[in-house]
Amino acid sequence: MNEAFLETLWLTFRLASTATLILVMLGIPLAYGLASAKSWRKPALEALVSMPLVLPPTVLGFYLLIAFSPDKGLGRWLLEQFDLRLVFSFSGLVLGSVLYSLPFMVQPIQAGFENLPSHLAEASYSLGKSRRSTLFRVLLPNIKPALLTGMVLSFAHTVGEFGVILMIGGNIPGETRVASIAIYDEVEGLNYAAAHQYALVLVVFTFLILLGVFGINRSFAKKGGRA
Repeated sequence: MNEAFLETLWLTFRLASTATLILVMLGIPLAYGLASAKSWRKPALEALVSMPLVLPPTVLGFYLLIAFSPDKGLGRWLLEQFDLRLVFSFSGLVLGSVLYSLPFMVQPIQAGFENLPSHLAEASYSLGKSRRSTLFRVLLPNIKPALLTGMVLSFAHTVGEFGVILMIGGNIPGETRVASIAIYDEVEGLNYAAAHQYALVLVVFTFLILLGVFGINRSFAKKGGRA
C-alpha cells in the first residue's frame, strides 16, 4: 500500500465521519419535527428531504457546482466575505455529502419517533419537562436502534458516493480524491490492480459495518422482547 492509497482512504473516511456528525446534528431535530408535524406542509417537506433518494446525484452535484461557483452569486460572496471556497474543496465535498445523505439519516430516525407510544412524551410533559428535555432524555434513549441505523447508513452512503463528489469536488489528490473517484480513475487508466485494492477495502468495510449494525439491532430487539 503506497502513500497515495492510504491518503485517499483517510480522506474518504474523514469525509464520511465529518458528514455523519453534521447529519446527526441536523437530522435529529428535522426528523423530530417531521414526526410531530400535523400540517399540510408535512408531505412537501418529506418529499424535499427524500429527493436525493431518487434524484440522479449528478443533478444535485451540477446545481451545487453552479450555485457555489466562485465566479458568480453565492459562491463569489462566500469567497469574498469569508474566504470560503466550496467548489473543488473538501468543504464542498462535506456540503454535497450532507445534502445527498440527508434522507439516510432522517428517515430511520423519523420512523423511530413515529413508532414510539404517544404516552411517553405526554407523561414527560405532564411532569413539567420541556420539549427539548423530553426529546433528549425520554425519546432519543428509546430509539437507539433507529439512531444507529441512520448513522451507519449515512456513513456508508457517504463512503460510496460518486456523482455528487465528482461534480463539486473533481479529482484532486489529497483534497477531493476519495476512494470512489480513485476507483473510476484507475479503471479509466486500465490499472485494474489498483482499482481492486480500493474496491476490496470498501466491500469488506461495508460488509463489516452492516454486520455490526444488524447484530446490535438484533441485540436491542431481544432486550426489548424480554422487557
